[in-house]
Amino acid sequence: MIVLLGVLVVVIGFATKRNPLLVVGVAGIATGFLGGLSPGKILAAFGEGFANSRAVTIFAITLPVIGLLERYGLQEQARNVIARFAGLTTGRFLTLYLGLRQLGAAVGLNNVFGPAQTVRPLAVPMAEGAAERKYGPLPERTREKLRSFAASADNVGLFFGEDVFLAVGSILLITGFVNTSYGTHLEPLHLALWAIPTAVCAFVVHGWRLLRLDRRLERDLLTARAGTAVVEATQ
Repeated sequence: MIVLLGVLVVVIGFATKRNPLLVVGVAGIATGFLGGLSPGKILAAFGEGFANSRAVTIFAITLPVIGLLERYGLQEQARNVIARFAGLTTGRFLTLYLGLRQLGAAVGLNNVFGPAQTVRPLAVPMAEGAAERKYGPLPERTREKLRSFAASADNVGLFFGEDVFLAVGSILLITGFVNTSYGTHLEPLHLALWAIPTAVCAFVVHGWRLLRLDRRLERDLLTARAGTAVVEATQ
């Protein structure tokens, strides 16, 4: 039972808002020592966990690459590209991104898009650029709203699109559990086909919310500017 004190380290670390990576590392080391492991075996366990979870640590390569691209003008180029399409509003662009994200996830391309590699460096600047082209400089509150909608387009597209892919982990888990527990012969294709109507409904519902964003932006920004103009006129 004393080994479970490592869980207490995690609870205390998160409760005091410490660095999550540091908290988990200290908890792992403490659990190893409490379990009677030598420093060498603890280090070997960390190395084995790192080697078996290489996909989780891919951010160590992704983030520096994205950072270099942004430093040399990736976001500015994204804004320049969106400025060439006069009819592509913020809501329409995010709806298009939602569809591309969902289609990509449906064929197993989950890592082609994503928050780090696409949303922050490309989708957000393009959404902001479309709004700036029509309304001019945006207040910080509006920028935060656009960023949240861009992130939601990515999350909704991935969540409801990946279930259409036959080899996704959730479908394989469901079919394996049902076939083992109930003696049935459920095929992954059956679940994938039944996921298509749900994916279509998700695209329609969230796409409608994204398209409504254009009207909300127009109402909020024009109202704010009208109020600013009235204040300046009375001074």
